[in-house]
Amino acid sequence: MMARGKQMFIRLVVLFALAGSSRAQNSGGADGAGAYATGYYRNLFAAGHWVGTWGCGPQLTEPGNLPPTPLANSTLRQFVHVTIGGSHLRVRLSNAYGTNSLTINSAHVALAAGAGSGGTGTINPATDRALTFHGAPAVVIPPGEVVWSDPFDYGLPALTNLAVSLYFGNISATTINGHPGSRTTSYIQSGNVVSAASMPSAATTQHWYIITGVDALADTSSHALVTLGDSITDGRGSDTDGNDRWPDDLAARLTTNPPTATASVLNQGIGGGGVYGGLGPAALNRFDRDVLNQSGVRWLIVFIGVNDIGGGTGSSSLIAAYTQWAGKAHARGLLAYGATITPFGGNSYYTSANEATRQAVNAWFRTNNVYDGLIDFDTVVRDPNAQTNLLAAYNSGDGLHLNPAGYQAMANAVNLTLFTP
Repeated sequence: MMARGKQMFIRLVVLFALAGSSRAQNSGGADGAGAYATGYYRNLFAAGHWVGTWGCGPQLTEPGNLPPTPLANSTLRQFVHVTIGGSHLRVRLSNAYGTNSLTINSAHVALAAGAGSGGTGTINPATDRALTFHGAPAVVIPPGEVVWSDPFDYGLPALTNLAVSLYFGNISATTINGHPGSRTTSYIQSGNVVSAASMPSAATTQHWYIITGVDALADTSSHALVTLGDSITDGRGSDTDGNDRWPDDLAARLTTNPPTATASVLNQGIGGGGVYGGLGPAALNRFDRDVLNQSGVRWLIVFIGVNDIGGGTGSSSLIAAYTQWAGKAHARGLLAYGATITPFGGNSYYTSANEATRQAVNAWFRTNNVYDGLIDFDTVVRDPNAQTNLLAAYNSGDGLHLNPAGYQAMANAVNLTLFTP
């Protein structure tokens, strides 16, 4: 009886969500999603709240990473690897970096089938579901704005691949919100094929566009972990379509460990990104959007700074930013964990001065009383006989990024008790 009553309550919650989404869809946050994504429903009810099950850090897509064929009047099918499951979902679409309005004429989700993103974009048609926006199948997203789909019933298993298919009307060919380092194949085909079982004739690319998040309505004991990072967190060196970045591996450990099974992982790594600069928005500028405004966030791992060090930024500047982030996280009730910077001997970033900066940053992470805990990635992946270098078995080949074995070692080193409810 209690389980049936709880299901009934959650269904009532979804009805409230449908009624309220038009009021909250574009409110707050650095990308327009903050209040809707993190506060609206949490304040409305106590027995459930939205928790991000997948997300990525958006940026303006560079010319070299634009779609290989125009998105206008075409279907874009993208696959994302969710962490926690759920029976009620919503999808976030962003035009944050667009300079023109974009039109989505139809949007669908479905579970991947067969090889999914590693094959011909195959979905299970029985799981295909159309999305709505304020009750309509189409939506126009103004430049600089973000929208959420209406909440919808869906049986989403944990640790599975979800396809999001978007049929566009008008959309710019040159200024597109995206995430270049998807390490996942996306499919583009002319016309409306959002429900097609596969897309064998589609153009392909290893980037995400427009999608930035999927939320699940979860019990109040469920929360999200955000990993704030650069290309090492984004998965450079991992297998395309393999979902073997270290945050993926950590999500698998959390989800299959009963005390932490309700913890999701939101990978907010941006390749080439830094604390103060680099590719995409600087972490200082995206921190609120990509960390504080994520749905149901409870924990943060800060693992970023190697690109700044490679560019000559000093340890005192990095420590100032790390300290600021811990304070902001604590002000929101989050637990913040600092991660040591991994070695880069043999990479072009390596100089004696840059290595001294890395050592100073790592010494601070190991001894500070600002963060709630330490994750010592450096100790786990360094060569014990040449501690400025990655262990050869973990080196992707460039001295900076790890391979899948290295990413698994990083995930295995994380103490799961840090993420108990």
